[in-house]
Amino acid sequence: MYNVLLVDDEMLDLEGMKQFIPWEDLGMKVAAAVNNAFEACDIIERLPIDILVSDVNMPNMSGLELARRAIEKGADIRIIFVSGFQEFSYVKQALSLKAYSYVLKPMDDNELIAALMKAKQDLENERKRRDVEEAYQRMIPMAKNDLLIRLLEGEYDRDYLQEMITLVRSYELDKLEWPVRAAVMELDELSWTHEDTRLSQQVMSRKFLYEVNNIGQKHGMPHCCKQSPHRIVLLVHDRRMKELVDELYDVVHANFPVTMTIGVGEPVYTLEQLHISFKQAMEAVDGKMFIGKGKLIMYEEASREPEMIDARTLDNRMEALFNALTEYELVLIYDEIEKLLESVSMLRSKFTVHNLAMFIIWKLDQQLKAREENLFDILGMELHNLNILLQFETINDIRSWLVRKTFEISEYLRSKSSSKNNKLIREMMQMMKDRMHDNITLKDVAQQFSFSPNYLGYMFKEETGKSFSEVLIQLRMERARDLLKEPSMKIYEIANQVGYRYLPYFSRQFKEAYGMTPMEYRKREL
Repeated sequence: MYNVLLVDDEMLDLEGMKQFIPWEDLGMKVAAAVNNAFEACDIIERLPIDILVSDVNMPNMSGLELARRAIEKGADIRIIFVSGFQEFSYVKQALSLKAYSYVLKPMDDNELIAALMKAKQDLENERKRRDVEEAYQRMIPMAKNDLLIRLLEGEYDRDYLQEMITLVRSYELDKLEWPVRAAVMELDELSWTHEDTRLSQQVMSRKFLYEVNNIGQKHGMPHCCKQSPHRIVLLVHDRRMKELVDELYDVVHANFPVTMTIGVGEPVYTLEQLHISFKQAMEAVDGKMFIGKGKLIMYEEASREPEMIDARTLDNRMEALFNALTEYELVLIYDEIEKLLESVSMLRSKFTVHNLAMFIIWKLDQQLKAREENLFDILGMELHNLNILLQFETINDIRSWLVRKTFEISEYLRSKSSSKNNKLIREMMQMMKDRMHDNITLKDVAQQFSFSPNYLGYMFKEETGKSFSEVLIQLRMERARDLLKEPSMKIYEIANQVGYRYLPYFSRQFKEAYGMTPMEYRKREL
Protein backbone atom coordinates (compact mmCIF):
# COMPACT_ATOMS: atom_id res chain seq x y z
CA MET A 1 0.00 0.00 0.00
CA TYR A 2 1.20 3.48 -0.89
CA ASN A 3 0.46 6.34 1.51
CA VAL A 4 -1.35 9.36 0.01
CA LEU A 5 -1.67 12.81 1.59
CA LEU A 6 -4.59 14.96 0.39
CA VAL A 7 -4.40 18.74 0.84
CA ASP A 8 -7.14 21.18 -0.26
CA ASP A 9 -8.63 24.25 1.45
CA GLU A 10 -11.99 23.49 -0.21
CA MET A 11 -13.64 20.98 2.14
CA LEU A 12 -16.08 19.70 -0.51
CA ASP A 13 -13.23 18.94 -2.91
CA LEU A 14 -11.24 17.33 -0.08
CA GLU A 15 -14.14 15.08 0.96
CA GLY A 16 -14.87 14.24 -2.66
CA MET A 17 -11.32 12.95 -3.19
CA LYS A 18 -11.54 10.91 0.00
CA GLN A 19 -14.90 9.36 -0.80
CA PHE A 20 -15.07 8.87 -4.56
CA ILE A 21 -11.59 7.62 -5.45
CA PRO A 22 -11.26 3.77 -5.02
CA TRP A 23 -8.07 4.00 -3.00
CA GLU A 24 -7.94 0.38 -1.90
CA ASP A 25 -8.42 -0.89 -5.47
CA LEU A 26 -5.50 1.32 -6.50
CA GLY A 27 -3.27 -0.23 -3.84
CA MET A 28 -3.24 3.02 -1.86
CA LYS A 29 -4.57 4.41 1.37
CA VAL A 30 -5.23 7.97 2.50
CA ALA A 31 -2.79 8.55 5.32
CA ALA A 32 -4.31 11.97 6.02
CA ALA A 33 -6.58 14.62 4.46
CA VAL A 34 -6.06 18.22 5.65
CA ASN A 35 -7.22 21.68 4.53
CA ASN A 36 -4.01 23.70 4.96
CA ALA A 37 -0.38 23.40 3.99
CA PHE A 38 1.01 23.94 7.50
CA GLU A 39 -0.78 20.88 8.85
CA ALA A 40 0.36 18.96 5.76
CA CYS A 41 4.00 19.87 6.54
CA ASP A 42 3.58 18.48 10.04
CA ILE A 43 2.20 15.18 8.68
CA ILE A 44 5.05 14.88 6.16
CA GLU A 45 7.49 15.21 9.07
CA ARG A 46 5.75 12.43 11.01
CA LEU A 47 4.55 9.94 8.37
CA PRO A 48 6.08 8.33 5.28
CA ILE A 49 4.17 9.84 2.37
CA ASP A 50 4.52 8.40 -1.13
CA ILE A 51 2.09 10.59 -3.08
CA LEU A 52 1.07 14.18 -2.35
CA VAL A 53 -2.17 15.40 -3.94
CA SER A 54 -2.41 19.13 -3.28
CA ASP A 55 -4.36 22.21 -4.33
CA VAL A 56 -2.13 24.92 -5.78
CA ASN A 57 -3.72 28.10 -4.50
CA MET A 58 -4.20 28.01 -0.69
CA PRO A 59 -4.03 30.82 1.89
CA ASN A 60 -0.84 31.47 3.87
CA MET A 61 1.18 28.73 2.10
CA SER A 62 0.59 27.66 -1.49
CA GLY A 63 0.63 24.11 -2.75
CA LEU A 64 3.77 24.95 -4.71
CA GLU A 65 5.66 25.90 -1.52
CA LEU A 66 4.30 22.79 0.21
CA ALA A 67 5.61 20.69 -2.68
CA ARG A 68 9.08 22.23 -2.38
CA ARG A 69 9.21 21.39 1.33
CA ALA A 70 7.93 17.88 0.69
CA ILE A 71 10.66 17.28 -1.92
CA GLU A 72 13.31 18.53 0.52
CA LYS A 73 12.03 16.03 3.08
CA GLY A 74 11.84 13.07 0.69
CA ALA A 75 13.05 13.27 -2.89
CA ASP A 76 11.09 10.14 -3.83
CA ILE A 77 7.67 11.68 -3.12
CA ARG A 78 5.34 11.96 -6.16
CA ILE A 79 3.26 15.15 -6.49
CA ILE A 80 -0.07 15.70 -8.23
CA PHE A 81 -1.49 19.26 -8.31
CA VAL A 82 -5.21 20.01 -8.51
CA SER A 83 -6.39 23.57 -9.17
CA GLY A 84 -9.03 25.69 -10.83
CA PHE A 85 -6.39 28.10 -12.08
CA GLN A 86 -5.22 27.66 -15.63
CA GLU A 87 -2.69 30.46 -15.77
CA PHE A 88 0.51 29.39 -17.48
CA SER A 89 2.65 30.53 -14.53
CA TYR A 90 1.15 27.84 -12.28
CA VAL A 91 1.63 25.15 -14.88
CA LYS A 92 5.22 26.23 -15.45
CA GLN A 93 6.05 26.13 -11.73
CA ALA A 94 4.34 22.77 -11.33
CA LEU A 95 6.43 21.34 -14.14
CA SER A 96 9.62 22.72 -12.57
CA LEU A 97 8.73 20.72 -9.44
CA LYS A 98 8.42 17.55 -11.54
CA ALA A 99 4.71 17.20 -10.82
CA TYR A 100 3.24 14.01 -12.28
CA SER A 101 0.06 15.71 -13.29
CA TYR A 102 -1.84 18.97 -13.10
CA VAL A 103 -5.54 18.15 -12.76
CA LEU A 104 -8.01 20.97 -13.29
CA LYS A 105 -11.09 21.62 -11.18
CA PRO A 106 -13.82 20.64 -11.36
CA MET A 107 -12.01 17.32 -11.30
CA ASP A 108 -12.76 14.34 -13.45
CA ASP A 109 -12.29 11.30 -11.17
CA ASN A 110 -10.89 9.24 -14.03
CA GLU A 111 -8.29 11.90 -14.76
CA LEU A 112 -7.14 11.91 -11.14
CA ILE A 113 -7.14 8.09 -11.06
CA ALA A 114 -5.00 8.02 -14.21
CA ALA A 115 -2.54 10.46 -12.59
CA LEU A 116 -2.43 8.33 -9.42
CA MET A 117 -1.80 5.15 -11.42
CA LYS A 118 1.03 6.85 -13.29
CA ALA A 119 2.60 7.93 -10.00
CA LYS A 120 2.17 4.42 -8.55
CA GLN A 121 3.80 2.81 -11.58
CA ASP A 122 6.73 5.14 -11.33
CA LEU A 123 7.11 4.40 -7.60
CA GLU A 124 7.10 0.67 -8.30
CA ASN A 125 9.70 1.05 -11.05
CA GLU A 126 11.86 3.09 -8.71
CA ARG A 127 11.48 0.50 -5.95
CA LYS A 128 12.51 -2.30 -8.32
CA ARG A 129 15.49 -0.29 -9.51
CA ARG A 130 16.50 0.34 -5.90
CA ASP A 131 16.11 -3.36 -5.00
CA VAL A 132 18.33 -4.34 -7.92
CA GLU A 133 20.91 -1.75 -6.89
CA GLU A 134 20.87 -2.93 -3.28
CA ALA A 135 21.19 -6.56 -4.37
CA TYR A 136 24.13 -5.58 -6.57
CA GLN A 137 25.77 -3.71 -3.71
CA ARG A 138 25.32 -6.78 -1.46
CA MET A 139 26.91 -8.96 -4.12
CA ILE A 140 30.00 -6.78 -4.47
CA PRO A 141 31.66 -7.90 -1.18
CA MET A 142 30.91 -11.58 -1.93
CA ALA A 143 32.24 -11.35 -5.49
CA LYS A 144 35.34 -9.51 -4.31
CA ASN A 145 35.85 -12.06 -1.51
CA ASP A 146 35.68 -14.87 -4.08
CA LEU A 147 38.11 -13.07 -6.39
CA LEU A 148 40.64 -12.50 -3.60
CA ILE A 149 40.40 -16.12 -2.44
CA ARG A 150 41.11 -17.29 -6.01
CA LEU A 151 44.07 -14.95 -6.33
CA LEU A 152 45.48 -15.92 -2.92
CA GLU A 153 45.12 -19.64 -3.50
CA GLY A 154 46.33 -19.36 -7.11
CA GLU A 155 43.47 -21.56 -8.29
CA TYR A 156 41.95 -20.10 -11.44
CA ASP A 157 41.82 -21.36 -15.01
CA ARG A 158 42.17 -19.63 -18.39
CA ASP A 159 38.40 -19.30 -18.82
CA TYR A 160 38.23 -17.28 -15.62
CA LEU A 161 41.27 -15.19 -16.44
CA GLN A 162 39.56 -12.67 -18.77
CA GLU A 163 36.65 -12.21 -16.36
CA MET A 164 39.15 -11.82 -13.52
CA ILE A 165 40.95 -8.98 -15.31
CA THR A 166 37.66 -7.06 -15.51
CA LEU A 167 36.95 -7.68 -11.81
CA VAL A 168 40.50 -6.68 -10.83
CA ARG A 169 39.92 -3.31 -12.46
CA SER A 170 36.43 -3.02 -11.02
CA TYR A 171 37.71 -3.49 -7.46
CA GLU A 172 40.82 -1.37 -8.15
CA LEU A 173 43.22 -4.21 -7.45
CA ASP A 174 45.20 -2.98 -10.45
CA LYS A 175 46.05 0.11 -8.38
CA LEU A 176 47.86 -1.76 -5.60
CA GLU A 177 51.13 -0.20 -4.42
CA TRP A 178 53.71 -2.94 -4.95
CA PRO A 179 55.32 -4.71 -3.20
CA VAL A 180 52.44 -6.20 -1.21
CA ARG A 181 52.35 -8.79 1.56
CA ALA A 182 49.52 -11.16 2.49
CA ALA A 183 48.63 -10.95 6.18
CA VAL A 184 46.50 -13.67 7.80
CA MET A 185 44.73 -12.40 10.92
CA GLU A 186 43.30 -15.04 13.23
CA LEU A 187 41.30 -14.78 16.45
CA ASP A 188 42.97 -17.30 18.76
CA GLU A 189 40.90 -20.12 20.30
CA LEU A 190 37.67 -18.99 18.60
CA SER A 191 37.37 -22.34 16.80
CA TRP A 192 37.36 -24.49 19.97
CA THR A 193 36.55 -22.41 23.07
CA HIS A 194 33.22 -21.01 24.23
CA GLU A 195 31.36 -24.03 22.79
CA ASP A 196 28.11 -23.01 24.49
CA THR A 197 28.07 -19.58 22.88
CA ARG A 198 28.01 -20.35 19.15
CA LEU A 199 25.80 -17.35 18.42
CA SER A 200 28.24 -14.99 20.12
CA GLN A 201 31.03 -16.53 18.00
CA GLN A 202 29.08 -15.64 14.86
CA VAL A 203 28.60 -12.09 16.12
CA MET A 204 32.29 -11.91 17.01
CA SER A 205 33.26 -13.17 13.54
CA ARG A 206 31.17 -10.49 11.80
CA LYS A 207 32.54 -7.79 14.10
CA PHE A 208 36.10 -8.98 13.44
CA LEU A 209 35.59 -8.71 9.67
CA TYR A 210 34.07 -5.25 10.10
CA GLU A 211 36.97 -3.98 12.23
CA VAL A 212 39.67 -5.34 9.91
CA ASN A 213 37.93 -3.89 6.85
CA ASN A 214 37.34 -0.54 8.58
CA ILE A 215 40.94 -0.17 9.79
CA GLY A 216 42.29 -1.38 6.44
CA GLN A 217 40.23 1.31 4.65
CA LYS A 218 41.49 3.93 7.10
CA HIS A 219 45.14 3.06 6.37
CA GLY A 220 44.71 2.82 2.61
CA MET A 221 44.68 -1.00 2.54
CA PRO A 222 41.06 -1.82 1.65
CA HIS A 223 41.49 -5.29 0.16
CA CYS A 224 40.54 -8.06 2.59
CA CYS A 225 38.62 -11.32 2.44
CA LYS A 226 37.16 -13.77 4.92
CA GLN A 227 38.86 -17.17 4.80
CA SER A 228 36.99 -18.69 7.78
CA PRO A 229 34.89 -17.40 10.71
CA HIS A 230 38.08 -16.60 12.64
CA ARG A 231 40.57 -15.94 9.82
CA ILE A 232 40.75 -12.83 7.60
CA VAL A 233 43.36 -12.10 4.93
CA LEU A 234 44.42 -8.50 4.27
CA LEU A 235 46.78 -7.20 1.57
CA VAL A 236 49.24 -4.87 3.33
CA HIS A 237 52.01 -2.45 2.34
CA ASP A 238 55.31 -2.53 4.19
CA ARG A 239 55.59 1.16 4.94
CA ARG A 240 52.13 1.45 6.53
CA MET A 241 51.87 -2.01 8.09
CA LYS A 242 53.09 -1.12 11.60
CA GLU A 243 50.47 1.59 12.18
CA LEU A 244 47.71 -0.71 10.91
CA VAL A 245 48.85 -3.67 13.06
CA ASP A 246 49.15 -1.51 16.18
CA GLU A 247 45.62 -0.17 15.76
CA LEU A 248 44.22 -3.65 15.06
CA TYR A 249 45.74 -5.03 18.26
CA ASP A 250 44.34 -2.09 20.24
CA VAL A 251 40.84 -2.71 18.83
CA VAL A 252 40.96 -6.48 19.43
CA HIS A 253 42.24 -6.00 22.98
CA ALA A 254 39.44 -3.54 23.73
CA ASN A 255 36.54 -5.37 22.06
CA PHE A 256 37.20 -9.13 21.95
CA PRO A 257 37.56 -11.75 24.71
CA VAL A 258 40.33 -13.57 22.80
CA THR A 259 43.74 -12.63 21.43
CA MET A 260 44.74 -12.25 17.77
CA THR A 261 47.72 -13.72 15.92
CA ILE A 262 48.89 -12.20 12.61
CA GLY A 263 51.03 -14.14 10.15
CA VAL A 264 52.66 -12.13 7.35
CA GLY A 265 54.22 -13.50 4.16
CA GLU A 266 57.15 -12.06 2.23
CA PRO A 267 56.58 -9.15 -0.20
CA VAL A 268 55.56 -9.93 -3.80
CA TYR A 269 55.29 -7.71 -6.87
CA THR A 270 52.39 -9.01 -8.99
CA LEU A 271 48.88 -10.42 -8.54
CA GLU A 272 50.12 -13.73 -9.93
CA GLN A 273 52.60 -13.98 -7.04
CA LEU A 274 50.07 -13.29 -4.27
CA HIS A 275 49.54 -17.00 -3.62
CA ILE A 276 53.22 -17.29 -2.63
CA SER A 277 52.94 -14.63 0.06
CA PHE A 278 49.59 -16.07 1.21
CA LYS A 279 51.02 -19.57 1.64
CA GLN A 280 53.90 -18.10 3.66
CA ALA A 281 51.46 -16.09 5.79
CA MET A 282 49.50 -19.28 6.56
CA GLU A 283 52.72 -21.00 7.65
CA ALA A 284 53.57 -17.96 9.76
CA VAL A 285 50.23 -17.86 11.59
CA ASP A 286 50.52 -21.60 12.26
CA GLY A 287 53.88 -20.80 13.79
CA LYS A 288 52.05 -19.68 16.93
CA MET A 289 52.15 -23.36 17.90
CA PHE A 290 55.80 -22.76 18.81
CA ILE A 291 56.24 -18.97 19.05
CA GLY A 292 53.03 -18.29 21.00
CA LYS A 293 49.69 -16.72 20.20
CA GLY A 294 48.66 -13.07 20.26
CA LYS A 295 51.73 -11.96 18.28
CA LEU A 296 52.77 -10.61 14.88
CA ILE A 297 54.74 -13.42 13.20
CA MET A 298 56.72 -12.71 10.04
CA TYR A 299 57.34 -15.64 7.71
CA GLU A 300 61.08 -15.08 8.02
CA GLU A 301 60.78 -15.71 11.77
CA ALA A 302 58.57 -18.80 11.51
CA SER A 303 60.45 -20.72 8.78
CA ARG A 304 63.34 -22.95 9.79
CA GLU A 305 65.04 -26.01 8.38
CA PRO A 306 63.57 -29.21 9.91
CA GLU A 307 65.64 -31.75 11.84
CA MET A 308 65.01 -35.50 11.87
CA ILE A 309 63.73 -37.29 14.98
CA ASP A 310 65.46 -40.41 16.28
CA ALA A 311 62.73 -43.06 16.79
CA ARG A 312 64.82 -44.80 19.45
CA THR A 313 65.07 -41.57 21.40
CA LEU A 314 61.29 -41.25 21.25
CA ASP A 315 60.81 -44.77 22.65
CA ASN A 316 63.33 -44.12 25.40
CA ARG A 317 61.55 -40.89 26.37
CA MET A 318 58.20 -42.69 26.55
CA GLU A 319 59.69 -45.44 28.73
CA ALA A 320 61.19 -42.82 31.04
CA LEU A 321 57.85 -40.98 31.19
CA PHE A 322 55.94 -44.11 32.20
CA ASN A 323 58.51 -44.97 34.86
CA ALA A 324 58.22 -41.49 36.32
CA LEU A 325 54.46 -41.78 36.19
CA THR A 326 54.36 -45.12 38.08
CA GLU A 327 56.84 -43.84 40.66
CA TYR A 328 54.87 -40.62 41.26
CA GLU A 329 57.85 -38.47 40.28
CA LEU A 330 55.94 -35.32 39.26
CA VAL A 331 59.01 -33.25 38.40
CA LEU A 332 60.35 -36.04 36.21
CA ILE A 333 56.95 -36.38 34.51
CA TYR A 334 57.04 -32.70 33.55
CA ASP A 335 60.66 -32.94 32.38
CA GLU A 336 60.00 -36.00 30.21
CA ILE A 337 56.98 -34.38 28.53
CA GLU A 338 59.08 -31.28 27.93
CA LYS A 339 61.82 -33.39 26.31
CA LEU A 340 59.29 -35.22 24.14
CA LEU A 341 57.83 -31.98 22.82
CA GLU A 342 61.27 -30.46 22.32
CA SER A 343 62.17 -33.43 20.13
CA VAL A 344 59.61 -32.33 17.52
CA SER A 345 59.41 -28.57 18.07
CA MET A 346 62.25 -27.85 15.66
CA LEU A 347 60.19 -29.36 12.84
CA ARG A 348 57.85 -26.36 13.06
CA SER A 349 54.90 -28.54 12.05
CA LYS A 350 51.78 -28.32 14.19
CA PHE A 351 50.54 -31.58 12.67
CA THR A 352 53.65 -33.37 13.94
CA VAL A 353 53.08 -31.95 17.41
CA HIS A 354 49.42 -33.01 17.36
CA ASN A 355 50.44 -36.49 16.19
CA LEU A 356 53.06 -36.76 18.93
CA ALA A 357 50.49 -35.79 21.59
CA MET A 358 48.12 -38.49 20.31
CA PHE A 359 51.01 -40.98 20.23
CA ILE A 360 51.86 -40.21 23.88
CA ILE A 361 48.26 -40.90 24.92
CA TRP A 362 48.10 -44.09 22.85
CA LYS A 363 51.41 -45.35 24.25
CA LEU A 364 50.33 -44.62 27.83
CA ASP A 365 47.08 -46.47 27.22
CA GLN A 366 49.00 -49.52 25.98
CA GLN A 367 51.33 -49.44 28.96
CA LEU A 368 48.43 -49.11 31.40
CA LYS A 369 46.56 -52.00 29.76
CA ALA A 370 49.59 -54.18 30.44
CA ARG A 371 48.95 -53.39 34.11
CA GLU A 372 45.24 -54.16 33.69
CA GLU A 373 44.31 -50.49 33.91
CA ASN A 374 42.31 -48.35 31.49
CA LEU A 375 43.51 -44.84 30.76
CA PHE A 376 40.05 -43.53 29.85
CA ASP A 377 38.49 -44.98 32.99
CA ILE A 378 41.20 -43.39 35.12
CA LEU A 379 40.68 -39.98 33.51
CA GLY A 380 36.88 -40.31 33.37
CA MET A 381 36.77 -39.42 29.68
CA GLU A 382 35.72 -40.86 26.33
CA LEU A 383 37.91 -41.46 23.29
CA HIS A 384 36.27 -38.61 21.36
CA ASN A 385 37.40 -36.18 24.09
CA LEU A 386 40.91 -36.46 22.64
CA ASN A 387 39.76 -34.18 19.80
CA ILE A 388 40.72 -31.30 22.07
CA LEU A 389 44.37 -32.16 21.36
CA LEU A 390 43.85 -31.41 17.67
CA GLN A 391 42.31 -28.03 18.45
CA PHE A 392 44.96 -26.66 20.78
CA GLU A 393 46.78 -23.82 19.05
CA THR A 394 50.11 -23.71 20.87
CA ILE A 395 52.62 -26.21 22.14
CA ASN A 396 52.19 -24.68 25.61
CA ASP A 397 48.47 -25.55 25.57
CA ILE A 398 49.30 -29.16 24.66
CA ARG A 399 52.07 -29.37 27.27
CA SER A 400 49.76 -28.09 30.02
CA TRP A 401 47.03 -30.58 29.10
CA LEU A 402 49.42 -33.56 28.95
CA VAL A 403 51.06 -32.64 32.26
CA ARG A 404 47.69 -32.29 33.98
CA LYS A 405 46.42 -35.64 32.68
CA THR A 406 49.63 -37.56 33.44
CA PHE A 407 49.62 -36.13 36.97
CA GLU A 408 46.07 -37.47 37.36
CA ILE A 409 47.15 -40.92 36.18
CA SER A 410 50.18 -40.92 38.47
CA GLU A 411 48.04 -39.85 41.43
CA TYR A 412 45.58 -42.67 40.69
CA LEU A 413 48.30 -45.32 40.46
CA ARG A 414 49.94 -44.07 43.65
CA SER A 415 46.65 -44.14 45.51
CA LYS A 416 45.88 -47.62 44.27
CA SER A 417 49.30 -49.08 45.00
CA SER A 418 49.21 -47.70 48.55
CA SER A 419 46.26 -49.95 49.41
CA LYS A 420 47.43 -52.92 51.50
CA ASN A 421 44.79 -55.14 49.97
CA ASN A 422 45.46 -54.10 46.36
CA LYS A 423 47.34 -57.26 45.40
CA LEU A 424 44.66 -59.50 46.85
CA ILE A 425 41.91 -57.64 44.96
CA ARG A 426 43.83 -57.95 41.69
CA GLU A 427 44.21 -61.67 42.20
CA MET A 428 40.50 -61.98 42.97
CA MET A 429 39.62 -60.03 39.80
CA GLN A 430 41.87 -62.29 37.72
CA MET A 431 40.23 -65.40 39.19
CA MET A 432 36.78 -63.95 38.37
CA LYS A 433 37.87 -63.38 34.78
CA ASP A 434 39.39 -66.84 34.42
CA ARG A 435 36.34 -68.63 35.84
CA MET A 436 33.47 -66.42 34.70
CA HIS A 437 32.13 -69.26 32.52
CA ASP A 438 31.55 -71.24 35.73
CA ASN A 439 28.91 -70.44 38.29
CA ILE A 440 31.58 -68.86 40.49
CA THR A 441 30.50 -67.43 43.87
CA LEU A 442 32.04 -65.31 46.59
CA LYS A 443 32.21 -68.47 48.73
CA ASP A 444 34.38 -70.18 46.07
CA VAL A 445 36.79 -67.24 45.97
CA ALA A 446 36.90 -66.94 49.78
CA GLN A 447 37.78 -70.63 50.03
CA GLN A 448 40.57 -70.16 47.47
CA PHE A 449 42.14 -67.33 49.51
CA SER A 450 41.34 -68.74 52.97
CA PHE A 451 39.02 -65.94 54.09
CA SER A 452 35.49 -65.96 55.36
CA PRO A 453 32.99 -64.94 52.63
CA ASN A 454 31.58 -62.09 54.78
CA TYR A 455 34.98 -60.53 55.49
CA LEU A 456 36.22 -60.94 51.92
CA GLY A 457 33.00 -59.43 50.55
CA TYR A 458 33.32 -56.43 52.89
CA MET A 459 36.99 -55.89 51.98
CA PHE A 460 36.23 -56.23 48.25
CA LYS A 461 33.55 -53.54 48.38
CA GLU A 462 35.76 -51.24 50.45
CA GLU A 463 38.50 -51.44 47.82
CA THR A 464 36.45 -51.38 44.62
CA GLY A 465 33.33 -49.48 45.66
CA LYS A 466 31.16 -52.32 44.31
CA SER A 467 29.96 -55.65 45.60
CA PHE A 468 31.42 -58.96 44.40
CA SER A 469 28.31 -59.76 42.34
CA GLU A 470 28.20 -56.28 40.75
CA VAL A 471 31.81 -56.56 39.61
CA LEU A 472 31.27 -60.13 38.36
CA ILE A 473 28.29 -59.02 36.26
CA GLN A 474 30.30 -56.09 34.91
CA LEU A 475 33.19 -58.37 33.90
CA ARG A 476 30.78 -60.82 32.27
CA MET A 477 29.02 -58.08 30.33
CA GLU A 478 32.32 -56.58 29.13
CA ARG A 479 33.48 -60.01 27.96
CA ALA A 480 30.12 -60.65 26.26
CA ARG A 481 30.36 -57.29 24.49
CA ASP A 482 33.77 -58.25 23.07
CA LEU A 483 32.57 -61.70 21.97
CA LEU A 484 29.52 -60.23 20.21
CA LYS A 485 31.91 -58.60 17.75
CA GLU A 486 32.81 -62.10 16.53
CA PRO A 487 30.15 -62.88 13.89
CA SER A 488 30.97 -66.61 13.92
CA MET A 489 29.77 -67.07 17.52
CA LYS A 490 26.10 -67.58 18.28
CA ILE A 491 24.54 -65.58 21.08
CA TYR A 492 23.70 -68.63 23.19
CA GLU A 493 27.36 -69.74 22.93
CA ILE A 494 28.48 -66.32 24.15
CA ALA A 495 26.02 -66.47 27.03
CA ASN A 496 27.41 -69.87 28.02
CA GLN A 497 31.02 -68.66 27.89
CA VAL A 498 30.31 -65.82 30.32
CA GLY A 499 28.45 -68.02 32.81
CA TYR A 500 24.78 -67.78 31.80
CA ARG A 501 22.82 -70.97 31.19
CA TYR A 502 19.47 -69.19 30.76
CA LEU A 503 19.53 -67.03 27.61
CA PRO A 504 16.60 -64.64 28.52
CA TYR A 505 18.33 -63.78 31.81
CA PHE A 506 21.57 -63.05 29.94
CA SER A 507 19.73 -60.80 27.46
CA ARG A 508 17.99 -58.91 30.27
CA GLN A 509 21.23 -58.24 32.16
CA PHE A 510 23.00 -57.17 28.95
CA LYS A 511 20.22 -54.70 28.17
CA GLU A 512 20.40 -53.30 31.72
CA ALA A 513 24.14 -52.78 31.23
CA TYR A 514 24.14 -51.29 27.70
CA GLY A 515 20.57 -50.23 26.95
CA MET A 516 20.10 -52.73 24.13
CA THR A 517 19.80 -56.48 23.63
CA PRO A 518 22.79 -58.58 22.52
CA MET A 519 21.27 -58.91 19.04
CA GLU A 520 20.76 -55.13 18.74
CA TYR A 521 24.34 -54.52 19.88
CA ARG A 522 25.73 -57.00 17.32
CA LYS A 523 23.74 -55.38 14.48
CA ARG A 524 25.10 -51.97 15.44
CA GLU A 525 28.72 -53.10 15.65
CA LEU A 526 28.90 -55.39 12.61
